[in-house]
Amino acid sequence: MTHITTEIPHAFVTGYPVGHSLSPQIHRFWLKKYKLAGTYDAVEVTPENFETFINSLQKKGFCGGNVTLPHKEEAFRLAEKKDEAALRIGAANTLWFENNILCASNTDGYGFEANLDDFAPGWGGNVALVIGAGGAARAVIYTLEQRGFDNIYLVNRTRSRAEKLAGYFGNQVKARNWSQIDDLVPLADLIVNTTSLGMTNNLIEKDSKPFIHLDQAKPSVLVTDIVYTPLMTPILLEAKAKNLNYVDGIGMLLHQAVPGFERWFGMRPVVDNELRQEILGKMGE
Repeated sequence: MTHITTEIPHAFVTGYPVGHSLSPQIHRFWLKKYKLAGTYDAVEVTPENFETFINSLQKKGFCGGNVTLPHKEEAFRLAEKKDEAALRIGAANTLWFENNILCASNTDGYGFEANLDDFAPGWGGNVALVIGAGGAARAVIYTLEQRGFDNIYLVNRTRSRAEKLAGYFGNQVKARNWSQIDDLVPLADLIVNTTSLGMTNNLIEKDSKPFIHLDQAKPSVLVTDIVYTPLMTPILLEAKAKNLNYVDGIGMLLHQAVPGFERWFGMRPVVDNELRQEILGKMGE
């Protein structure tokens, strides 16, 4: 006999700051759409209070939640059970309980892949150019490894960070100098920007020079940016001007929310245009 509990599942997103997070809008949209009982709230927690917060989740009545900056590495450390994605990426953005054990995943890579699957079905290739060497780049590289890319060129303004990340992943990831970025463009089947370059306070700098030139890109190249404020970032505007295939970054945010929602609320939600328009509306795009 199935054990029926009258308790409503409560989930959260935590970060510092967390007020800008669009996660509450995404999860509340699905809760309403599927007429499910549950809550999802933003909880701002400072780094020094994070461990205490995580240790008191069940006492506070939370069944799990999302973790955003700057807590992803710490969430990974504190979780007792980690899936393959979390282990490979070394950070967690999704937490839940199994038999009172705190479990962790990183769904950023899944979100990245599902977004490209939506808008560029059959995407892939042998050579990728990844710009940036932060946490998001880790999730992207993990996905590209899974997807069969043999050569992943990594460029970052600070070469040492690119070197460190390349060393973490192994031979198919190669750090290159920032000055080599345009030389790598013709080789790439996929170009991914994971940095906030060209933006100031979410606005494109009017006089900012493009940090990449796509004149020599393959006609078949796919260009994507994981930044979604603004939706059309400098690299995407450049791709559009050159009639290249491109995918914006909002879908990654929407798709990365799917596995967590399913874990906490028991139903796998669908990322569709209705959700996309709802969130773009909230962003004022």
